[in-house]
Amino acid sequence: MAGHFPPLRFPIVQAPMAGGPSTPALAAAVANAGGLGFLAAGYRSSADLQDDLLRVGALTRQPVGVNLFVAEYTVVDEAAVAAYGETIAPLAARHGAPLGLPRFDDDELEAKLAVVCDARPPIASFTFGCPSSLAVERLRERDIAVWITITDPDEARLAASAGADALVVQGAEAGGHRGTFRDADGNGEIALLPLLRLVRRVTGLPLVAAGGIGDGRAVAAVLAAGARAAQIGSAFMRCPEAGTSDPHRAALARPGRTALTRAFSGRRARGIVNAFMREHDTDAPSAYPHVHHLTAPLRAAARHAGDAEAINLWAGQAYRLAEEAPAGELVSRWGAEAASALREAQAIIDGRV
Repeated sequence: MAGHFPPLRFPIVQAPMAGGPSTPALAAAVANAGGLGFLAAGYRSSADLQDDLLRVGALTRQPVGVNLFVAEYTVVDEAAVAAYGETIAPLAARHGAPLGLPRFDDDELEAKLAVVCDARPPIASFTFGCPSSLAVERLRERDIAVWITITDPDEARLAASAGADALVVQGAEAGGHRGTFRDADGNGEIALLPLLRLVRRVTGLPLVAAGGIGDGRAVAAVLAAGARAAQIGSAFMRCPEAGTSDPHRAALARPGRTALTRAFSGRRARGIVNAFMREHDTDAPSAYPHVHHLTAPLRAAARHAGDAEAINLWAGQAYRLAEEAPAGELVSRWGAEAASALREAQAIIDGRV
């Protein structure tokens, strides 16, 4: 598998959505329909990841990848984090939840790498940073292809130098956390179509387009722009196989707007604007995963209470395209729509319409 793009019936990749929406059932449903499913290892323990791999293996024999976080330690303003905790403490108290302990951890990267190397899924993808060349070599020695998420051409060059087999090109439209190697305002905020063309100028690696893709015509658009496949997240979140919480599902079905915020985790992420974002965005420091751990108990309590105004509602700019339908049905439909859109485009080019 290393160095090769997996053969797929449809050029559709299910985005790994950490924190609940991604499940073995969702990954298997997408894979069985002819797309590429993904397990999200983020926020899962290495033991949980091992269990997820066993569960997905019982549901499909088709390729399923695993996504890992690359969280590198950075110095944070601890006083700012503490002050932020005081700001959100009244809301936590109203939900009967303690605030968590702000701290750094690397999301068990080494232990999860060991699980992946042992399980040998066809693909391991990375986000939040560039894995070391040694980690890439370790995976490729086991015939595991390495995909690295990038958000600008400079990151693409670094990822290619590290030995990536493919790049997940994340446009600014994408929901959830930005995959930037360094979390700084303005970094990695290029829209998907220009980003695909800019990245193609610096590397010939296969590109997987991510961000604002919610139907077959959008799949066709990114294929025409040079991608080998489209990675889709938000449009899968209302599927019955997804682990999306009830308040999050309800928010995805309503009109709204999205914005980038650090309010929930200390790292820029795109979500549907709610009261928590409006009230706390300007106060949140750049401190990941410290703020993530700080707010986690509050968000869990609010989620349990069905309070959509106090939880992270990660969603991309095209989230209104999401439908309450089985994942396999969506993959098949999007594949057919993409083929039809490309035929229509060719007819226009040929002057037949």
